[in-house]
Amino acid sequence: MTRPAGARGDDTCGSAARARPATTQPQSKVVTVTRQGPLPSSPYDVTIVGAGVVGTAIARSLAHHPRLRLALVDAQDDVGQGSSKANTAILHTGFDATPGTLEARLVREGAHLLAEYATATGIPVEPVGALLVAWNEDQLAALPRLVEKAESNEYFATRLLNRTQLYDREPHLGPGALGALHVPGESIICPWTTNLAYATQAVRNGVDLHLNTQVRTVGRHHGHHVLDTARGPLRTRWLVNAAGLHADTLDRALGHDDFTVTPRRGQLLVLDKFARDLVHHILLPVPTALGKGVLVAPTVYGNVLLGPTAEDLDDKRATLSTAEGLRALRDQGRRILPALLDEEVTAVYAGLRAATEHEDYGITAHPEQAYVTVGGIRSTGLTASLAIAAYVTDLLADSGLDLGPAADLDPVRMPNLGEAFPRPYQRPELIAADPEYGTVVCHCERVTRGEIRDALTATIPPAGLDGLRRRTRARAGRCQGFHCGAAVRKLFEEVPR
Repeated sequence: MTRPAGARGDDTCGSAARARPATTQPQSKVVTVTRQGPLPSSPYDVTIVGAGVVGTAIARSLAHHPRLRLALVDAQDDVGQGSSKANTAILHTGFDATPGTLEARLVREGAHLLAEYATATGIPVEPVGALLVAWNEDQLAALPRLVEKAESNEYFATRLLNRTQLYDREPHLGPGALGALHVPGESIICPWTTNLAYATQAVRNGVDLHLNTQVRTVGRHHGHHVLDTARGPLRTRWLVNAAGLHADTLDRALGHDDFTVTPRRGQLLVLDKFARDLVHHILLPVPTALGKGVLVAPTVYGNVLLGPTAEDLDDKRATLSTAEGLRALRDQGRRILPALLDEEVTAVYAGLRAATEHEDYGITAHPEQAYVTVGGIRSTGLTASLAIAAYVTDLLADSGLDLGPAADLDPVRMPNLGEAFPRPYQRPELIAADPEYGTVVCHCERVTRGEIRDALTATIPPAGLDGLRRRTRARAGRCQGFHCGAAVRKLFEEVPR
């Protein structure tokens, strides 16, 4: 692979420079991120269970109220370790949501909020647009109804395309397509950076983040919830359940039986960057009751996604891929974009969506218990996250929580992981100021020592190499760490955290 101009290879991995991390901002309160040791004995005002994209967004929203003492807890050793790290990374418009549902409203509102937030914080977003491709007459006949549905959801930019217009836009599309619905507002986004940005901003503004803190049981004592966790008891006046796949378990522990989470596995193939020129839009099938179906989509990292499957399971830990599932994806991918299957598969992954028996989100306040449950947040949760957070904050206030005065949050600026924007190795002025940004460690993904150092010394440093990959893309390329793995691990072990 050609070495990028202005950067040098690094196979020695000496000590990291003592430069100020790129994401460091003035902090208004003491930063608390814990992964071990006992929890504080004094009660919190509000505790959010679940540090996925919804839970961290709620924590960030509540952090606008500095009088509150807030905690965010998660069973895993990092934020975004569940469904939030393994989705299709699409910023939806909500054009095909069921009109009149809470989900439709929050996706519509959240899309605008997240687009603005991404611009302000440096989260990579590319508005590539989507094409819903009709492969038979029934699907073609369904497209005008989708236009009506989009307009019911206050999205008026869709356009019907005939066969010629479709193939003009996507010349590598497989034969036999009859037409499409163009949805220009659909975008691709980095889900890892989004989750981390919410959590970072929450922690810098006073939220205590407790990781490796699995909630085993919950009780009530002297007006407080008492959470029995893997690290000891935690007391809180108010409780928000954003536990994702386990939200129904926590809900039942508090005496409710409103929904059951059935994990829906989605397996995906990640194609090499050489496949990127084959597709210009997010290619969607006409939706079914099980979801949006198998898509082909570019990513902000320069790859192409094929997937997901939709398999309802009993096991909430079943994130393994299967030969049958991957074979089905390849068969469908061969029809959608035949040349795609000639490209190398860089990675395979599977995620579980928190599907329930209900069509809508299950966000419910229980004022008498000082408790709010946030359940049934499926693949649209990334898009809707900021709107969900605002909605939950209002529910808490309406239920009796005194939020106190509101204040602006200290801003954050996240490292760029997207290929459509300048990366550190491409910025001569950055390299001149700090040569560590010109020293490439991971050549597949062009990740520098400076980026790795910044991630390891950030407000929420990674607990392991997988967390480092989500923060920098190191070891995420075509060799999957074969060449840089030892160097990355050495940096991980040497940089003090």
